[in-house]
Amino acid sequence: MVLPGHLALKLIEGATNAEAQEQPAGVDLTVRQVFGFKSGGTLGVNDKKLPETVEIPPEGSKWRLGPGAYKIVYNEIVSVPEDHVGLCFPRSTLLRMGATVECAVWDPGYKGRGSSLLLVLNPSGIAIERGSRIVQIVFIKVQERSRKAYSGAYQHENI
Repeated sequence: MVLPGHLALKLIEGATNAEAQEQPAGVDLTVRQVFGFKSGGTLGVNDKKLPETVEIPPEGSKWRLGPGAYKIVYNEIVSVPEDHVGLCFPRSTLLRMGATVECAVWDPGYKGRGSSLLLVLNPSGIAIERGSRIVQIVFIKVQERSRKAYSGAYQHENI
């Protein structure tokens, strides 16, 4: 069962415009920061090394981004209940501009100001205004509460 937007909004702290962000089946998250990748990363069996990133300052109120991969951080702090999972999807306007956002699963019990991968595929690039709505997060009730809530490395990230 998917939570309707008015209930999902209760799981979001710091919504900058709750009325606009509330959607029928979720909540839109907005862009706080954009980073470029400066090195490679490593994903091992028992360890990981994240790539170095550098924050890209907006030009005025907008980021002007050429084709490539970027890390974005959201404005909102998301608290996923232990009996739900969060999934996020790019807004259709972003897709129509030639860009997309890749999101991982937001596990039961996760709390933090999440980050995702923004992929600009449009050869002419795109412009994104600071605070614009970029993804919609949807909360789905799991059939049964998991035996353990999320307690990984990204718990309470960016708070």
